[in-house]
Amino acid sequence: MPEATAAVDLPVAMLAELTHRCPMRCAYCSNPLALDDPQAELTTAEWKDVLEQAAALGVMQVHFSGGEPTARQDLAELVAHAAGLGLYTNLITSGVLLDAGKVRALAAAGLEHVQLAFQDSDAAGVDVVGGWSGALAKKRAVAGLVKEAGLALTANLVITRHNAARVGAMLDMALDLGCERAEVANVQYYGWGLLNRAALMPSKAQLAAMTPVVRERQERYRGRMVIDYVIPDYHARRPKACMGGWARRFLNVTPTGKVLPCHAAETIPHLPVETVRQRPLRDIWLHGAAFEAYRGEAWMPAGCRSCDRKEIDWGGCRCQALALAGDAAAMDPACELSPHHAAMAETAEQEAQAGGTRFVYRAFGPHKHSTF
Repeated sequence: MPEATAAVDLPVAMLAELTHRCPMRCAYCSNPLALDDPQAELTTAEWKDVLEQAAALGVMQVHFSGGEPTARQDLAELVAHAAGLGLYTNLITSGVLLDAGKVRALAAAGLEHVQLAFQDSDAAGVDVVGGWSGALAKKRAVAGLVKEAGLALTANLVITRHNAARVGAMLDMALDLGCERAEVANVQYYGWGLLNRAALMPSKAQLAAMTPVVRERQERYRGRMVIDYVIPDYHARRPKACMGGWARRFLNVTPTGKVLPCHAAETIPHLPVETVRQRPLRDIWLHGAAFEAYRGEAWMPAGCRSCDRKEIDWGGCRCQALALAGDAAAMDPACELSPHHAAMAETAEQEAQAGGTRFVYRAFGPHKHSTF
């Protein structure tokens, strides 16, 4: 196992965003508003080289994502290459492009885990928030194929104010589908999610009603399905360690090879982003200016540096600090000690109570609008 250099930890996991292409148009998508041109995507050979560099750097897990990673015709080949390098392989997918043959091919290639996204347990809710008709039936069928192939399955249950009242039904559905794990994934407001925040944000009352339902299912399904649950940042009192802390355990490679400390880091305009076409992955991780910008604690404002949680939450989310406080180096407004915390909570409640329902759907080219 490679050793860390100059007190810099080595990454454990890599998110490989193979493409921004996707048939679904989810209003909460964390992809950037300026989606990468498919013609500029890394080639199969380039992705294989990235996987080799990642394994040499110490990465143990690769999460194939997008967009929709199954839009890449070489996905099984890339999975096989990663598995041959000894990497744990996980597929993060909408499921809508998968069929029995593709699932069998991925299993044969060495895929170990599938993370399948559900926007609702209600078919109409899935169609509207996901912008793709008939998606729920397709997802349920794909869950069955994944289980038949012997792969581990996680349901990623995306929570908005439109489905918060059905969180129990969503968890019941996940168990019925044979999921070993379910994530109650409150939307993170970056990319398209930030653009649509006013149409997605749950209220504090909805959260208060949802939490005991999740806790009850955690207890009822103990030993049968693990349920992960983190309350939304906008209603939190303390920030979470975003991605385990900036440039500590995780790196992201975009479809065109940009290497980022988190999937939303491009929202910080002054970050000098480098690509694997310009510089080796190891050099970017250890010495890249974007990775060094908020690594550790030297960058932290005084209130964070003196906090006894500084090596627990690592200052929270830099992208959220930029979006809500106007400064990526500011205290994360999710922290109750932030001067922006009250405004964050007030914004969340105002938007939730206003009940806006006009989505801007994720799309290449002109944005599509719709009302829920």
